[in-house]
Amino acid sequence: MTGSRPKSSPLDVLRPAAFGVDPSGERMARIRRSPHYADGVFTNPVAAQHTPSGSMLKFLPTYFRREERARRAPAGNVPVHPTTVADLATPAATGLRLTWMGHSTVLAEIDGRRVLFDPVWSERCSPFAFAGPRRLHPVPVPLSEAGDVDAVVISHDHYDHLDMPTVRALARHTGAHFVVPLGIGAHLEHWGVPEDRMTELDWHESTEVGGLTLTATPARHFCGRGLRNTQHTLWASWVVAGPEHRVFHSGDTGYFPGFADIGEQYGPFDATMVQIGAYSEFWPDIHMTPDEGMRAHLDLQGVPTRGVMLPIHWGTFNLAPHPWEEPVEGTVAAAARSGARVVTPRPGQPFEPAAGLPADPWWRAVAARPATPAAECPVRSRTVDGPGRAGATVRA
Repeated sequence: MTGSRPKSSPLDVLRPAAFGVDPSGERMARIRRSPHYADGVFTNPVAAQHTPSGSMLKFLPTYFRREERARRAPAGNVPVHPTTVADLATPAATGLRLTWMGHSTVLAEIDGRRVLFDPVWSERCSPFAFAGPRRLHPVPVPLSEAGDVDAVVISHDHYDHLDMPTVRALARHTGAHFVVPLGIGAHLEHWGVPEDRMTELDWHESTEVGGLTLTATPARHFCGRGLRNTQHTLWASWVVAGPEHRVFHSGDTGYFPGFADIGEQYGPFDATMVQIGAYSEFWPDIHMTPDEGMRAHLDLQGVPTRGVMLPIHWGTFNLAPHPWEEPVEGTVAAAARSGARVVTPRPGQPFEPAAGLPADPWWRAVAARPATPAAECPVRSRTVDGPGRAGATVRA
């Protein structure tokens, strides 16, 4: 047994099930043995700056300013691709097909197996159905029509990546095995996922599902779902390797030099799925800007023309003060400067990296204002070195 349920208390009736539970028992004992756990918390591979004192007082007026709030959402309907059950049921001709469902949710079909990254099908990324960031576009494909999956991979336990209703539905209606970072099994167990259908991994640990090797790799982020933000669940990026193809999913992360190490040890990759949205000067170390996301992709690949980059973590939820379209515009501009190959599918549009890449700038037709010139997209240059704890307090 990997964990045990914590003792109940009278306050449990006030705690939504979506908060999950803290790890305990044997699960917590394993966490304490991790080399990435010290003084009662998980630590980052590179120090993550604490939110500066008083920063929220500066952030809130910016976030709620009327004219800027309007730009953080599309002005029209996002053109979701009309994917059908038949589209997803037909095997990938080249052995690798990706379908970006929005935000960080990607269905990856790799050498005959299907892996679903960070699946969120709920209307809101929140513990409550009546409050919290709401979708800016519909789910491209109903979960019941997405087909069976072999593995569900979770990067960390924030609500826009770990969605209780989606997890419960996948546990009931598919035979998927859940592969997650250390500690997240406590949430899954609390929500009814059987112990024999989950595997928890530390960084650089691997497991095999259906002939695919899934490896948890480092990321620079933090964790937490409830009222207390204890660092008792790990966050991770992921490498999935099949007999013929391999892919990388960044989860949420700030930039750090370890991407080059990941690429050297586990790459090269046919495709990288890299976070490029929900960044801000108020939390500079836990999310990447478009330029930093491109830098991470280049570090992972070593050669600009090797593999393709799929930008993720943008377009679906309003989680930061930047304009809605800015992340993808900045990524396209960064790709043009570096010579990298970037793919920009509509939500729900399947594509095979070896068979041609969707490159239609569809977002420009629905952006609140014309596309931001590349020169205006945020660029940060910082030196990041040394181990440290995740200290950010803003969750996105």
